[in-house]
Formats: sequence, C-alpha cells, structure tokens
Amino acid sequence: MQFLKSDGRLIGVLMVLAITQLIGWGTIGLPPIVGRELATDLGVSLPMVFAGTSTLYVTMGLCAPWLAKAFARHGARKVMMAGTIVAVPGYIVLSLAHEPMLYFAAWVVLGLGGSATLSTGAYIMLNEVAGPKAKSAIGALMLVTGLSGSIFWPTTSFLSGQFGWRGTCLVYAAMLLLVSLPLYAFATPRRAVAKETGVAQARKADAPPIPRSTFGLVVAAITLNAFVSFGLSAIFVELLRVEGLAPAQAIAFGSMLGVIQVSARGLDFLGGGRWDGITTGLVAGTALPVAMLLLMLSEGATWAVAAFILLYGAGSGAMAVARATIPLVFYDQAEFAKASSMIALPLNLASALSPPVLAGLLTHFGGRGALGLAFVFSCAAVLILVLLARRRPRSAVAA
Repeated sequence: MQFLKSDGRLIGVLMVLAITQLIGWGTIGLPPIVGRELATDLGVSLPMVFAGTSTLYVTMGLCAPWLAKAFARHGARKVMMAGTIVAVPGYIVLSLAHEPMLYFAAWVVLGLGGSATLSTGAYIMLNEVAGPKAKSAIGALMLVTGLSGSIFWPTTSFLSGQFGWRGTCLVYAAMLLLVSLPLYAFATPRRAVAKETGVAQARKADAPPIPRSTFGLVVAAITLNAFVSFGLSAIFVELLRVEGLAPAQAIAFGSMLGVIQVSARGLDFLGGGRWDGITTGLVAGTALPVAMLLLMLSEGATWAVAAFILLYGAGSGAMAVARATIPLVFYDQAEFAKASSMIALPLNLASALSPPVLAGLLTHFGGRGALGLAFVFSCAAVLILVLLARRRPRSAVAA
C-alpha cells in the first residue's frame, strides 16, 4: 500500500476511475432490475431482454482489437473520453426503444462505448500512470468496482420507480455526460507515462521478446476462467435452488457471494506488492475446482453449500484481479495496452456465451451438468497457469 502514500497523482486517477467505472458498470445493470418491465413494453421474453447484455459483450469484444492501436497512439484518456461520448446516445436510443430491433441497436452502441471505457481502458490508464505499481493500483480499483451492483441496483430500482425505466436511461445518459466525461477531460493526466526503473528497465533491456505461444496461453487461461466466472455468476441463485435450497435460502446464500469476492480482492490488494498476477491466479484458481467438486459430491448439504460459496467467492474474487494483472508479468508498459486490448476480444465473447451455455446445461442436466463443465474449464485454466509460471521472464522471477 506504499504507492498510496507516495503518489498523489495516482490517488487522484484512482478516485476518477473509481467513480467512472462504478457509473459505467452500474448503469448497464438495467436488465436484472427492470427486466420484466422491459419485456412487457417491448413485447419480448425475459431471456430476450437479457440477450441485450450478451450483445454488449460481443460488441465490446469485437471492438477491442481495433482499439488497441488507438490506446497505444492516443493514450487511455482520449479513448475513454470518446467512448463516453459514444455511450451517451446508446442510453437515449434505449429510452426510445419500442421494438426489439431498436433495443438491440442500443446495446450495440453501448458496447461500442464500453469497449473504450469499461475495465480495459481503466487498466491501461493505470498502467500509464503507475508503471511497475500497476498491479496494486488495479487491485485497489477492483475493490471499488466490485460494489457497482450493490450501489446501482438499488439506485436503478429507485429511479425506475420515480421516472420509469425510460426516464432512468435518460438519467444515466446525463450522468455519463455531466460526470464521467468532465472527470476524464479535466481530472486525468493527458499522457502521463511513469518512468520505468529497476526491474522494468532490466526487463526491457535484457529480456528476449515474449513468444506468441506465451500470449496464447495467457489468452486461454483468462478466457477459460472468464467463461466460468461470468457463467456461474449468471446462474448462481438458480444453481443453489437446483442443489436443494429453498428460494429464500438460495437468495440469502447467494447474497454473500459479492461480499466474499470483494473481501478476497482486498486481501490480494494488501499483499499485492509481494506476488504477481500468476501467483494470485494459481492460488485463487485452485480454489475454484475444489469448491465445485465439493458441491457436486455433497448432495446439497447445507454445510457444503456454505463451503462452496466461501471457496468459490474467494477464488473468483481474487481471480478477477489475476485476469487483469497477468499480462503485467510478461508485457512492459508500451506493450500492455495492445496485449490487454487483444485479450479483451475472447474474454468478452466468453462472457457473452457462458450464461446461456451454463443455463442450458443446468436446465437439461441439473447442477452437475453446469458444474461439470465449469470444473473442467477451471482445471484447464490452472494447468495453463502452471505453464505460464515456468515461462516468467527472468526479471519477473528476480522481483
């Protein structure tokens, strides 16, 4: 936590990104709160409403490689400003939607803006400002963004009760325009690139280029884990119900998940300077298949469900930090933006695909069907992380 005491500029950037990322991720969480109203007004089924979020992730993924050059050439600040401007019409179009075509068009526009502003852009900006301290800075940011649902779900519920879901969309458009855009424009460095000293310079001078196969392993590990994390999060309460819990119990147990995930991120943040993203990923990733195996073999016992939530929550919470920081192990400040943008394509596609796939397995084969696929993918991700640990650059190992 020493970087928080020594770098006032970084603290300022963290505060800006905490606010804008909360707004960005919180405002797109409309379907879980007003999904039934959306379905009624648009004349579509509830699953069709949630397909809007999948459209967002697919659009973000497809745009990510195209934005890689923009991040490298213009810096995160300008790209995130442009993305915010693009996202504003998305909420306006969404508020005007009366049929499915315009509804999905709005999510495409929001995906275009989100590809520039959500997560990847924030991590690139922190890497520009923090340099070697970027892992701790990203961990600090994720402590806050993990609370986006806790803050904006009740906010969306209140606003929709006052203004309806269409009015809520307009409020969120105004929030992007009047809060997020000015913060990016006036409260972030124009192109602040931290000086790389010590280990970072040694890596750049002495280390050989990172093989393409290593990048492939990084992509595979992150994508497999994202599939599991996003898919299980989408079906979590229903999974607990299938395992034998009453609806009220499933909601009560499921509500513990977010708190445990944020707590795990906090522990990783407190020790973030002592280990890298691969070490975090190995420890956190190992907890996931253990948790799933325990639930599959327990026949729905209450103690096993509680242990599953604890292990899975801690593992998935810390693994979210690992997904964002593993590229820092292999890529220097100049290459991080390109690598992160390229990784965002399969990551977002997996995030869009996993909920319907795991929901289908849950429906047709029960909890063991969904958990079985998640177990296999989690084990594969851990094995890939073991291979990546053996490929650490010499400078990273020395650190």
